[in-house]
Amino acid sequence: MYQTALITGASSGIGRELARCFAKDRINLVLAARRRERLEELAGELSDAHNIAVEIFDVDLSDAGAREEIYHALKKKSIAVDYLVNNAGFGDNGPFIESDWQKQNAMIELNITALSHLTRLFLPEMTRRGRGGLLNVASTAAFLPGPYMSVYYATKAYVLSFTEALAQELKGSGVRVSALCPGPVVTEFQQQANIKNARMFSSPMVLGAGRVARIGYRGLMRGKTVNIAGLLMKLTIHPLRLTPRALVRAVSAALARNH
Repeated sequence: MYQTALITGASSGIGRELARCFAKDRINLVLAARRRERLEELAGELSDAHNIAVEIFDVDLSDAGAREEIYHALKKKSIAVDYLVNNAGFGDNGPFIESDWQKQNAMIELNITALSHLTRLFLPEMTRRGRGGLLNVASTAAFLPGPYMSVYYATKAYVLSFTEALAQELKGSGVRVSALCPGPVVTEFQQQANIKNARMFSSPMVLGAGRVARIGYRGLMRGKTVNIAGLLMKLTIHPLRLTPRALVRAVSAALARNH
């Protein structure tokens, strides 16, 4: 039986590598991102290498109309989405009171609203079929307050909480729900978020996008609800529940500040 995965933010980084993971298992793809040339390049690579069908949508997912467009276009083509991967998102660095509100608002729209809307569009059909999977890309930022990246960290806290709640609601439905929580990852994200000089990227916990994607893919297929990428990161995050919050805030600020 042919299956299909819809992956957002698929033109680079973790999203691109997740597309490769699904393709290796001969799962057809629907790839969504803004950069059409990159999507076409990836679609050609994966369809040739794995003999799969690949649809692409070059859209801005912060636009609710674009999300509806994907849903209705797939319905029209009778393409059922078996796996939804909400990977699209971005961050920003700097004091909140000096930030560009339009950028912060766009971040909330993409990281929270678009993710929630796409989930609402595609998840009911998975539950009716009694199979499928939802992978939401959160972050270890979800476990922390984020001075200098306050809105980004807060959006990822939403993603983690939302995903855990859905996992409980859908227990026994046949639909697997997983939140991937990577720490620092070498992608275009740090350039876009203006954190390329942040201390967190000089840490031994920094992972490559390919490794993170493989961890996320395996976790989804195994039904792992909260999937922290990397042993060192797991050993760091779990003790935070017992650490005084004032100390957590201070360390988080030091790691996020550009130097």
